Amino acid sequence: MILVERATEDDYADILAIDAAAMGSDGRREYLAGAVMARHAYIAHQAGEALGYAVASNSFFGNPFIELLIVHPQQRRRGVGAALMRHIEKTCPTPKLFTSTNQSNLPMQKLCEKLGFIRSGCVENLDEGDPEIIYFKALN
Repeated sequence: MILVERATEDDYADILAIDAAAMGSDGRREYLAGAVMARHAYIAHQAGEALGYAVASNSFFGNPFIELLIVHPQQRRRGVGAALMRHIEKTCPTPKLFTSTNQSNLPMQKLCEKLGFIRSGCVENLDEGDPEIIYFKALN
């Protein structure tokens, strides 16, 4: 069973390792430290192994927004991303939740749609030639 909880300072090294494995660098070190300290980071574990993490804050026009969802490359397609997103949904303080992904990121688009998120717009010019698709989900 995948356990998702708010990340603490004790999880920071695992989050950095997951990020480096997925991205090939540790360029988000300071950002991730800030997310953990601000209590915006979540981590997914199974049998004591860190599988993935997410960062969510109230940064999208005052609404909750899942800023990052990163699953260790060896753990993808096993429900880790869905578990992280469902946990954030359950703990969301408002009836609206947003996230986004690049147009080129088909796995994340499929995950969003599988979990009931709907496309809510598009932002050009963030990544050259790869628009950012905004997703929205109404929560009960």
